[in-house]
Amino acid sequence: MRVVVAGSSGLIGTALVAHLRGAGHDVLRLVRRAPQAPDERGWDPPAGEIQEGSLEGADAVVNLCGAGIADRPWTGARKQAIRDSRLNPTDVLVSEVVRHEVPALVNGSAVGYYGDTGDVVVDESSPSGSGFLADVCRDWEAAAAPAGEAGARLVVARTGLVLSASGGLLGTLRPVFKGFLGGRIGSGTQYMPWVSLDDQVAALSFAVENDTISGPMDVTGPVPVTNAEFTRELASALGRPAPFPVPSAVVSALLGEMGREMLLGGQRAVPKALLDAGFSFRHHTVGDALSAAVGT
Repeated sequence: MRVVVAGSSGLIGTALVAHLRGAGHDVLRLVRRAPQAPDERGWDPPAGEIQEGSLEGADAVVNLCGAGIADRPWTGARKQAIRDSRLNPTDVLVSEVVRHEVPALVNGSAVGYYGDTGDVVVDESSPSGSGFLADVCRDWEAAAAPAGEAGARLVVARTGLVLSASGGLLGTLRPVFKGFLGGRIGSGTQYMPWVSLDDQVAALSFAVENDTISGPMDVTGPVPVTNAEFTRELASALGRPAPFPVPSAVVSALLGEMGREMLLGGQRAVPKALLDAGFSFRHHTVGDALSAAVGT
């Protein structure tokens, strides 16, 4: 298959390109600079521009574009950048998918779509929730919808918290826990919809290759855990205690809306669509995923 990947330089995109090529696919990467390699095509999403013919002959497009949601405070400008960095590229890609009649689009989203679900189990049939991230995900998915309406097989990958030795969430938490400063956040009862990078990439590749899956697709580990459970497993994997819980009031005071949504809230999301389609997870428990990621 010829697969065009947008957002190929990030943590997930880099691993996905390698995985797809390892599976024998021809991969083209969209880059926001002058192309410097035969597998690169240039584009400028804010300007609505893409190199002519970039999607010519493509069998699938994977859209992983989006600014980080936890690396900077949620100022008004940052929240707008989070939205624009998802919606603008999606608008451009959807137009090209429709114009070139590309058979499949795998578009990014996140389990933040569900809002804070407490201890209620949610899957792809559950409604959208409230909050900034839910609003962004809802609009992001709506921006991708015209591709499906035009006849493409549209998969919306609602991604959880990706666990990787290369960075992401563990890049932040690992030094804290290694320094004996780890602990649960708030009450610890909020759910963390984790997924290993290996399974994240395999699930996206599965969506590219399998015509049987379409619509929303939760990309999370099969056994969701609370923050307290995650904390215990990470401490165990690193061989460290986790004696310093962070009070909810401190999180709210320091991080505001971002802290309340991302750290004090969560989703007890399960990957029903993937399991129903026959996808096999490599890491079934968060302990397995954390041990693999931290090398224990």
